[in-house]
Amino acid sequence: MPEIQMPKLSDTMTEGTLVSWKKKVGDQVTAGEVLAEIETDKATMEWEATDDGVLTKIFVEEGGKVNVGDKIAFIGGEAGDEPETKEIEEGDENMGEDEEPAAAKGKEEKPAAPAQKSPDKKQAVKSKPAQPQEEEPESGEESPRDEAKSESKPDAPEKSETAGRIKASPLARKIAAEKSIDLVSLKGTGPGGRIVEKDVASAVSADKPAPAKAPAPHKTAAPEISAGETSRITLTGMRKVIAERLASSLGPVPHFYLNIEINADALMRVRAELKTAGEEDDNAKITVNDFILKGAVMAAQREPKVNAAFDGDAIIQYGEINLAVAVAIEEGLVTPVIRGAQNKSLREISAAVKDLAHRARNKRMKPEEFQGGTLTVSNLGSYGIDYFSAIINPPQAIILSVGAIVRQPVVNNDDEIVPGYRMKIGMSCDHRVVDGAIGANYLKALRQLLENPSLLLL
Repeated sequence: MPEIQMPKLSDTMTEGTLVSWKKKVGDQVTAGEVLAEIETDKATMEWEATDDGVLTKIFVEEGGKVNVGDKIAFIGGEAGDEPETKEIEEGDENMGEDEEPAAAKGKEEKPAAPAQKSPDKKQAVKSKPAQPQEEEPESGEESPRDEAKSESKPDAPEKSETAGRIKASPLARKIAAEKSIDLVSLKGTGPGGRIVEKDVASAVSADKPAPAKAPAPHKTAAPEISAGETSRITLTGMRKVIAERLASSLGPVPHFYLNIEINADALMRVRAELKTAGEEDDNAKITVNDFILKGAVMAAQREPKVNAAFDGDAIIQYGEINLAVAVAIEEGLVTPVIRGAQNKSLREISAAVKDLAHRARNKRMKPEEFQGGTLTVSNLGSYGIDYFSAIINPPQAIILSVGAIVRQPVVNNDDEIVPGYRMKIGMSCDHRVVDGAIGANYLKALRQLLENPSLLLL
């Protein structure tokens, strides 16, 4: 039965936080059942079991942070089938090629108590190959084997608490071998002093000369202000990634901004007509935001140069339009992706975005559904925001920021002041990919589509 390891649930995930266990030790587990909630660098997701069995061991408590690949639980065949922690965690990786792990051999005869002597010393040693200590010779003299060890390794340091076995994850061993790092010299920071990937990575970094860096910004302590109870909220994995990605976007990516105002009279009229179909009709569920999303996609078809990304010495022009839609959830902001949006009708886009938003808020998203967006739409109109400028989500080249539809006095074609509906849309552009003329052409196409919403039904 399997040892359960922290899964890699996103392309940038290096560690995860175990938010909650949905099963407890001793519970029967069926493949496909939700086993735990895990917070990644992008979202909190429900993680399903891949095997049937009984949850016999939990190595990471709720709230614990674990590196990708480290073990978090063990699923056995029966309630009593718990892993022998020492043998599984410390022994299996260090056994010789001709030896089988203890789990494969079954339960072997346990070594005798120190006061008792095995009738067959040779057999006793064989039955516990992972035991680092050897029996003391019956006489007080040093055994020939000890003398050989002393001669071959006079200055060998102590390896770990097990005095002969190095506790390290498979990934840490692999990296250490590739980088010629001696695991003996490392101190593990994993569970029980186990050497994990970051310990080896730290040793590799320590061996390299530190590159010249720009002086770090001066970090000032928070001022002491008498303002009642103050709390310090540790960043979640998602908020860390939001901070890192947006800082890496607004700094290196040369943003520029374009803005238009849309006559939303026709949009509001069509939306009102759809609502008259009745609540049970699918058309009645189409919202103004759905029209905007469909318009953003069709405008990109007319001006395909915005559906691109900067890639060092080249610009990548995408053939598919993968529309990312910003969705606010309790932990932060996520951008689920509607793939191949250029092939979807207005009704299909409406259904897709509602499904993705619902599952994002209920932690039912799959990792791949957050990845691969080629342009993003962020709409804060429902929050009463008239206008804002969004930050580009790298490596995308544009993001649209949509404000609220506002009823206000406007001048009509007869120079009369009449009530009307207006909506402001901003566009943030990566100037390395999109020039002003390209952005202007895109917004011109978007305006035409939104002011004539019947074109979006084609």
